[in-house]
Amino acid sequence: MWNIISLDGYFEGNHSWDLPFHLTVWGPELEKLSIEQLHSADYLIFGRVTYEGMAAHWTKEEGEIADLMNAIPKIVFSKTLNSANWHNTTLIKDNAPAEIRKLKEQGGKDLYVFGSANLSETFIDNNLFDEYRIGIAPVILGSGRPLFRHGIGSKNLSLVSVQQLLTGGVVLKYSI
Repeated sequence: MWNIISLDGYFEGNHSWDLPFHLTVWGPELEKLSIEQLHSADYLIFGRVTYEGMAAHWTKEEGEIADLMNAIPKIVFSKTLNSANWHNTTLIKDNAPAEIRKLKEQGGKDLYVFGSANLSETFIDNNLFDEYRIGIAPVILGSGRPLFRHGIGSKNLSLVSVQQLLTGGVVLKYSI
């Protein structure tokens, strides 16, 4: 999992794609991390809402990150989409946990879930994440959509690393 959250734990503000707090942590260090993550990915995994937003954004962008985002194979899990037109995207309508288990069994590079809070909840509930990478923006939103919903099952994690960013944010990596 890779997500950026506010200091008070919100994945986005009060509506979809309410993400201006992401800009408070963006800088050369996060750009480098993003490129490294993309180079280590076999697949990018999205739920429908995040997929639609990412496709709309990255298909219009230029640069190394855009090139990687557009080239890497992607999987979108959605019961409502009828097609997925972003280059290298596979649409899967059913049983996301089973599909991810199959991909993990094949080995290879990393699978990254970007954003996709609803899908992430499913994967958390099914113990499918091996690592949580959380960027924390030095912003208190006060309300919005929490990344980890209330009532989610308890998980004990081990701290792998902490990276302080010049922007004032931090990137925390935890393993299961």
